[in-house]
Amino acid sequence: MIFDSHTHLDDARFDLDRDDVVRRATEAGVTLMMNPGADLKSSQRAVEMSKRYPSVYASVGIHPHDAKEADAMTLELIKHLAKQPKVCAIGEIGLDFHYDLSPRETQRQVFIAQIQMAISLNLPIIIHDREANQEVFDTLKAHKAFETGVLMHCYSGSTELAKEYVKRGAYISIAGPVTFDNAKKLKQVVEAIDLKHLMIETDAPYLTPMPHRGKRNEPSYVTFVARQIAALKGLSFEEVTQTTYESAKTFFRIV
Repeated sequence: MIFDSHTHLDDARFDLDRDDVVRRATEAGVTLMMNPGADLKSSQRAVEMSKRYPSVYASVGIHPHDAKEADAMTLELIKHLAKQPKVCAIGEIGLDFHYDLSPRETQRQVFIAQIQMAISLNLPIIIHDREANQEVFDTLKAHKAFETGVLMHCYSGSTELAKEYVKRGAYISIAGPVTFDNAKKLKQVVEAIDLKHLMIETDAPYLTPMPHRGKRNEPSYVTFVARQIAALKGLSFEEVTQTTYESAKTFFRIV
């Protein structure tokens, strides 16, 4: 059994063959998937995906790219969605200082508001962090986010920072880039962090792993991520998939 902890099944690139994508995932052993929201509309779609497919769960939230659109009403609607069945987390939320599609101060305000929302709802948090590594960590720490649970989606920070996250009970999620030849830093993170603190994801339709790089990603390809982790850590594929499956179920509180 395999858990893809981050896959955007609601994305329009799956509109023509979504049922087949889910079927291929099931055939590959991917029996559970988390579909995160990135804005109000995608959060609504994520909830719909969770209703449509038994294997799919949802999280809801405003991505830092879309923070500039997140007024008080938007956040209230996200909070309402978070109370729907099969919604297991707030996310993906965080900071993105690479593209800066929303002003940084706006990103910060919306990030903190959603951390507070997650804590009030007793839900864990899925974090997007790009080129804001230390500030994301400091913000989570300052606002006591680790108490409700933190998952670092598609981790791209240092090994040292990953260890600091793990000390506070957070999980590090590994995506397709771990299969790339030039992903030395990420591979070092995988080698250094105990398997019980790792999860696996596709971030489909993005970040397609080798050998399918250049094509649309899909949940069944999470097996390539698991095999790379197994190779790096000298473990069996089955041990990696089973441990990450149990960790994801525990983190998202799925019975």
